[in-house]
Amino acid sequence: MQLPGPLSALDLLGLVVLALAWVLTGWLALHPARRPSVTVLMAQYRRDWMEQFVTRQPRIFDASIIDSLRQGTAFFVSTCLICIGGGVALIGDPTPLANLASDLNAETALPITADQALIKLKVIIVLAFLAEALLKFIWSHRVFGYCAILMAAVPNDPADPVALHRAAQAAEVNIQAAKGFNAGLRSIYFGLGALAWLIGPLALIAATALVTGVQIRREFFSHSRAAILNRDIG
Repeated sequence: MQLPGPLSALDLLGLVVLALAWVLTGWLALHPARRPSVTVLMAQYRRDWMEQFVTRQPRIFDASIIDSLRQGTAFFVSTCLICIGGGVALIGDPTPLANLASDLNAETALPITADQALIKLKVIIVLAFLAEALLKFIWSHRVFGYCAILMAAVPNDPADPVALHRAAQAAEVNIQAAKGFNAGLRSIYFGLGALAWLIGPLALIAATALVTGVQIRREFFSHSRAAILNRDIG
């Protein structure tokens, strides 16, 4: 495989910004300073869910929720596999992207590279995010399965001394599964942003800023968050 030429300072800056944004948005979602994120708020609702689960009869509703969560992770596993397969095919033959870049260079003022080795590197970065997302979704699917088993182990009698303890265990496992799912979605977001590097480093930085803004807004300033935060029953 031919190695790409030296990356420009803007290319390296774009990659650093992309990596830092990906790491920091994930960290902020799990460790908010003052304003609780949607991830943190939903973790408490998951604990509340398991408390209600102890006394709910029958428990078909809870089983259907867990099943739908596992189906969601399975869908994204399949999607990531398909996208990775397409990306690997492009690495094997980047000619279509190189031809498209040449055509765009001829018709626009965009500084799009047609160097096939550099195009391969850019596709590999996208594939790295997709691979990370795939691993997170697979693990999330498995942990939701653990949660289902723990829920099945909760005694039907709420007066049983182990009922609340096992429900609390199921809640924490459920929260861990959700963290994996959210991390997978985050990697997909930034993988889509990394596609902008095919246009150029400035496009990569702009796309990273856009994706970061979307992530921060949805975690801290969205209407959904406001509705989730409003626990007032008055």
